[in-house]
This record gives sequence, structure tokens and C-alpha cells, in this order.
Amino acid sequence: MAEQQPPRRETVTGVPRGTRRRPPPHTPARSEISEQTSLGATYVRALMRSQLRAGLGALAVLAFVLGLLPLGFLLPRAAAGPLVWVVLGLVAYPVMWLIARWYVGRAERNEADFTGLVTDPAESG
Repeated sequence: MAEQQPPRRETVTGVPRGTRRRPPPHTPARSEISEQTSLGATYVRALMRSQLRAGLGALAVLAFVLGLLPLGFLLPRAAAGPLVWVVLGLVAYPVMWLIARWYVGRAERNEADFTGLVTDPAESG
């Protein structure tokens, strides 16, 4: 007769008792914003200020770089030659692209920081 094997044991696991979800000890910032409290308004103003600061910084750099371009036309034709047109046609656009790329990255970081601030840590798990 065939030898009978003992029944296979299985372990059922669950969430450890100490890590169960507890209500947050503070009111999440998201509710502060949706209820339009003064704290929520402060959060939104901080985001708007950081976005404005990034936008004005990008605009200042762009204005400075593009503002220098007309000075190239003041150079004597013999000194500047086709250099002015090369700068206008080939150099200006990559510089504008880099400024725009920096601005978009900064704006996304600002929004990610704000989202991290207003998101309840208990909801991410």
C-alpha cells in the first residue's frame, strides 16, 4: 500500500497588528484646501508664489538673452559678419528651448512638492 503523506500545512498571513491603518493625528491639508480655510489658502498661495517665481525667473533669463541679440547688430559689419545671423538662426532657439525645459521641470517639481504636502500619507499605502 502507498505511504500516506501528512497533510500540507499552509500559513495564512495578514497585515501585522501594529501596522493597521489609523486615522491621521492631524487634518490632511487637502481638506484644509477644499474647505477653504485660511491654512488651505496659505498652501495654495505658496504654490502660486513658487510657480510665479519660476515663471519670472525664466522670463528674466529669456529677456536678458534675447535682449542682448540686438546688440550684435551694433557691431561693425566686418567684426560681426555672418556671426549675428548664425546666433539669431541657430543659437537662439536651443537657448530658448533650454530655458523652457528648465521652467517646465521646475513647475513640475513645485506641483509634486505641493501634492506631497497635501496628500495624506495613510492614503498612499
